[in-house]
Amino acid sequence: MCSQVLINPFRKGCVIFSKSLARRPLANSSWIRTLSHGTQSSNNHDFHDKSGYENSKRLMITGFGAITVAGLYYYFKKNIPTVWAHESKENEVNTVAREPGSFVEGLPVYSSDDVAKHCNESTGVWISYKSGVYDITPFIKIHPGGNKILLGAGGSVEPFWSLYAIHQQPGTLALMEKYRIGNLTKGEEHLAMANMHDPYANEPRRHPVLVVKTKKPFNAETPSSLLVESFITPTDIFYVRHHFPVPDVDLSSGNYSLEVIGLDEKHSLNLNLDQLKTAYAPHSVTAALQCSGNRRSEMNRVKPTKGLEWGQGAIGNAVWKGARLRDVLLAAGIKDSDENENWHVQFDGLDADPTNAPYAISIPLTKAMDPRGDVILAYEMNGEPLTRDHGFPLRVVVPGTTGARWVKWLTRIEVSKNESESHWQQCDYKSFNPSTDWDKVDFSTAPAIQEMPVTSVVCEPHDGEKVKLKKDKLNLRGFAWSGGGRGIVRVDVSIDLGKTWHVAELLDPVKLSKQWAWTRWQANLPVQTTGQETEIWVRAVDSSYNTQPEGMEHLWNMRGVLAVAYHKIKVLVEEN
Repeated sequence: MCSQVLINPFRKGCVIFSKSLARRPLANSSWIRTLSHGTQSSNNHDFHDKSGYENSKRLMITGFGAITVAGLYYYFKKNIPTVWAHESKENEVNTVAREPGSFVEGLPVYSSDDVAKHCNESTGVWISYKSGVYDITPFIKIHPGGNKILLGAGGSVEPFWSLYAIHQQPGTLALMEKYRIGNLTKGEEHLAMANMHDPYANEPRRHPVLVVKTKKPFNAETPSSLLVESFITPTDIFYVRHHFPVPDVDLSSGNYSLEVIGLDEKHSLNLNLDQLKTAYAPHSVTAALQCSGNRRSEMNRVKPTKGLEWGQGAIGNAVWKGARLRDVLLAAGIKDSDENENWHVQFDGLDADPTNAPYAISIPLTKAMDPRGDVILAYEMNGEPLTRDHGFPLRVVVPGTTGARWVKWLTRIEVSKNESESHWQQCDYKSFNPSTDWDKVDFSTAPAIQEMPVTSVVCEPHDGEKVKLKKDKLNLRGFAWSGGGRGIVRVDVSIDLGKTWHVAELLDPVKLSKQWAWTRWQANLPVQTTGQETEIWVRAVDSSYNTQPEGMEHLWNMRGVLAVAYHKIKVLVEEN
């Protein structure tokens, strides 16, 4: 290694030196001429010109010195950054490998008081997590949750992460470790959680068949094989999506009411649940509800995204019953008018973050007022009062749109010229092109997701399953759905990578418009050979002839939403 450090630079210097000579004609070089003259004098035994000889000698030493210096400069310029980068990469690997928040020998130690002094961007924003201290100042501007990250500034993030428990995932914790600057004084690690009430202590019980993604807040999906068993998804196994602890509303206390803010105070309403049921005719609608991030796990195979690792089960189909939102808004003084065309209806739920900011969202007023839009304030699901997990006592049902608009535990409605200013409306549930990342995203440039695109899924068999043919045919079942009330007109299935396609049988009645429900399908495809892996592709076509893109890589986005490419699975077809 040492010899290489000495020899390689010298060789490189020679090359640089030679190239410099090549660029500069020898005949024009005065010191070369002098060196040549001194050599000739030596050959002729003329030693009287000593000054010429000494000059030549000095020039030779200077030349070789220049060669070595140039070589060393080039060597270190080329190799030292590589060494540093390698060491940095090793450190990064070590950072990710260690247990997040654990005590790290050799790092500075800070007290809780030290951390508390760094609580804003002018002082630098420090946080603590378990035994770790972190300077997250550079991360604030790119935090997916906006400035809510400042809730933990100058203190521990653990109390807040008991609410935002989605952060406690390996990828998030590994990212945080990159901002590690030291350790918390031993003995202070548990102070943040001392006497901390668990906000999730009063959660409802859930069916054990649900596939849990996070426990706090609770998020779980329906096993895909159960989705196709019935046109209506049973409430107990319907997927659950929460951002915060589940509110526990006691109607007997008289504390619950729905506030409806119209154009002025004169037309504003304040209704309890009984008044809503009595004053407005009930309306039922059968509609599918799907999370914006359903199938995100497939998109993550292209490149990791931010969000819950949903499979294919963050969707369900139910019968909802309640008062038409249109009727309530008419009572609040809102009229059908072109002047209101670009207005919005904002919804607030009872679920809230640590600052008491509620989950809030909005939809276009045109959707809310459309007599054919079927937007309702639902108090029943599948013939029973809403359960706590699904929004008891009241939720808004917005057929054809993403589940993010279906606000649960509804407590406030406001008609406004503006969209909701909430984080969920402005800085989430939006999609960007595959080249946009968290460092350069501008959420204001994209509209909030409303109507959902067409999608389809193979529910049976499962990806990776070993299957037997029935009468030499491969039996497949699944569902398809499109937003905006667009019905499914065709489902195509291929088992030869798209060379040939088979039309699946649609199992449920389909309307070309106002088709809010999903459509189940089945296909029985002939398979010529067994004992080998078969790849199955499925795509759906809706009544506007929209269809799905072939690959997730074409619609990948950093948030992992709208994952609606062909559903592709592989199965091993066994001999009977």
